[in-house]
Amino acid sequence: MLRLQASKRRDAFELNVAIEVATPGIVALFGRSGCGKTTLINIMAGLLRAERALVEVDGIALEDSASGIRLLPEQRRIGYVFQDSRLFPHLDVMANLRYGERRAPAGDRRIAFDKVVDLLALNGLLQRRTHALSGGERQRVALGRALLSQPRLLLLDEPLASLDAERRDEVIPYLETLRDEFALPIVYVSHQFDEVLRLASHVVLLDKGQVVAQGDLESISLHPALRAIVGVDAIGAVLTGSIVTADPQTGLAAVRVGAGVINVSMRNARPGAVVRVQVLARDVILATRAPEGLSVRNVLVGEIARIVSDDAETDLVHVDVGGTVVLARVTRAASVALSLRQGMQIWVLVKAVSIRGHAFLAPRE
Repeated sequence: MLRLQASKRRDAFELNVAIEVATPGIVALFGRSGCGKTTLINIMAGLLRAERALVEVDGIALEDSASGIRLLPEQRRIGYVFQDSRLFPHLDVMANLRYGERRAPAGDRRIAFDKVVDLLALNGLLQRRTHALSGGERQRVALGRALLSQPRLLLLDEPLASLDAERRDEVIPYLETLRDEFALPIVYVSHQFDEVLRLASHVVLLDKGQVVAQGDLESISLHPALRAIVGVDAIGAVLTGSIVTADPQTGLAAVRVGAGVINVSMRNARPGAVVRVQVLARDVILATRAPEGLSVRNVLVGEIARIVSDDAETDLVHVDVGGTVVLARVTRAASVALSLRQGMQIWVLVKAVSIRGHAFLAPRE
């Protein structure tokens, strides 16, 4: 269990949070710049003192102001990866990794050197100096160095923020591997929802130093507080399902979500795998009768759970498709013309091409 409470005032900004979540897994701190994400993890790492703080990992108190406990940063056994890798420029990759290994407590080698090197694909880099590495390679080395310190908690402060899109796509699979291979609690700071979608097992939404919502990704994707952070066009339900069939020639996988099946573009998919699919509300079409003769491959039948006013001209329609909810954005005029109402049977249509790039393997439980 990861338990975190912190209060910190700085000029006009006030941080006041309380988080309790099961470990291991990735807890994503998500919000706009300036909401307090980095301040919070610096308190966790012991780099910043709070007026009130509780940092407890699996029953071990690293800080508890009520009891007078406050371990020094080097005593907390926390691995920290920053936006910039902060590798030692006078050392090669091997020496940087060995530095992390030397920081581990004597006799603790739960995370083996060779395994880290293999999982992060560092074998070909060991003799190179850090200035000769790409941004993505540097972040992989920084991850390896942090892991080899045998941390009880890993903090990742927007580790992909300094990378371009191509390098980000290069590093994320390694983060997924790290999440799935090591039983390690991880706190991941980001303001990019696509990173959260791929990595997080628990999401904490922060705004102006306060927790406005927290929970699993599926429930957070439906929370109105998310709209203010990601914007109108990025709102959409996150569905968890299992792959029924996969066609390696077309790259399409049939995924069971709720009581239906949708087709998504997903290379290297395997039947039985659990995946996450984000269906953007803007890409959903609603029909009051079973559609016929359409090119749309994905049709789910469901029931309107509720209709929420999104703004002066549009509604967000929540459709239960058999235990999971899909969001659809429709104009107020369309809502009235179709006589949409709670409890009404409805057909949900989504183009398979619209989900391209929005389907990922879910975290292992």
